[in-house]
Amino acid sequence: MLKIGLTGGIGAGKSEVSRLFAARGAVIVDSDVIAREVVAPGTDGLAAVVAEFGPQVLREDGSLDRPALGAVVFADPERLKALNAIVHPLVRTRSAELEAAAAPDAVVVHDVPLLAENGLAPLFDLVVVVDAADDVRLDRLVRLRGMAEEEARARMAAQASRDDRLAIADLVIDNGGGLAELEARVDGVWAELVRRAAA
Repeated sequence: MLKIGLTGGIGAGKSEVSRLFAARGAVIVDSDVIAREVVAPGTDGLAAVVAEFGPQVLREDGSLDRPALGAVVFADPERLKALNAIVHPLVRTRSAELEAAAAPDAVVVHDVPLLAENGLAPLFDLVVVVDAADDVRLDRLVRLRGMAEEEARARMAAQASRDDRLAIADLVIDNGGGLAELEARVDGVWAELVRRAAA
């Protein structure tokens, strides 16, 4: 089994790369998906978030109000740390369960947005960073996701710098261009991952 840590700043295209790896046969362990599962209604995770942040982070149906919680944590690094201290251990446990269920010769890609921020690179055989210039990422967030520019800049600033991410990369996928270029780059990296998994 080859354990890959896949990361990239918001707007870099990490989710698209994850999808392309899945299409090529990777086992994807998506931290964002798991992070939603561990705070679903009825979970201990959601109870802990409400205990920490109060009932104002809940919707009327009892589910987590992500925009309300986001407004709190992205404006205050200490509150973000408090949230991460609840969610990250739960995500790690679930990720380990999914990894353990994969075939012995699998390429397991852990899709981890905050891999650099949380010092997780040593947990993986290789780290793959999806990279795009800050201005390209900002444009995507505003134009494609409909974020206000101020919000997009705040989200980007809350993450590791581009240099910090590149410093932990074993392999870099440049996603500054279009989808055809990205697919070609993913093909090249995938061939290398399959080769290493078989070694």
